[in-house]
Amino acid sequence: MSLTANSSSISHKLTEAIEIVEAYLEASMIPDPESAERFIAPNLVFTFTGGRQFRHPRDAAAFNAQRYLWVKKRREHSDACRSGEDITVYNIGTLYGAWPDGTPFENNRYVDRFVIRDNLIIKMDVWNDSAERLLLKQGLAL
Repeated sequence: MSLTANSSSISHKLTEAIEIVEAYLEASMIPDPESAERFIAPNLVFTFTGGRQFRHPRDAAAFNAQRYLWVKKRREHSDACRSGEDITVYNIGTLYGAWPDGTPFENNRYVDRFVIRDNLIIKMDVWNDSAERLLLKQGLAL
């Protein structure tokens, strides 16, 4: 196989992985955990901010239902890279929505890191500014 053909194949796999992540995020933000489940491996582990671990999109949706009255993502961009057979996708953007008391928020930065293998998400890590913003809202942060 030529280098050009190999590069094209890798580029296609990276694009495909980003599309999987985008479809997963679309379903999870509805929230529709059952549709989101189509994109995950059976042994998936989600690690959310604070080291909280979940095994299914419905668990993450239940956590978000306690933390937010509602929440959505403004997905700004996704980047992908290959490591062996796995592809890592970083999705970056901001959250907007309302806290449980109804107070609206926006521009809450997030980074989601997905590891894709065999066209399924096998690992997901979530970071965002929500905890810091909640501390600030309570007067507990500088």
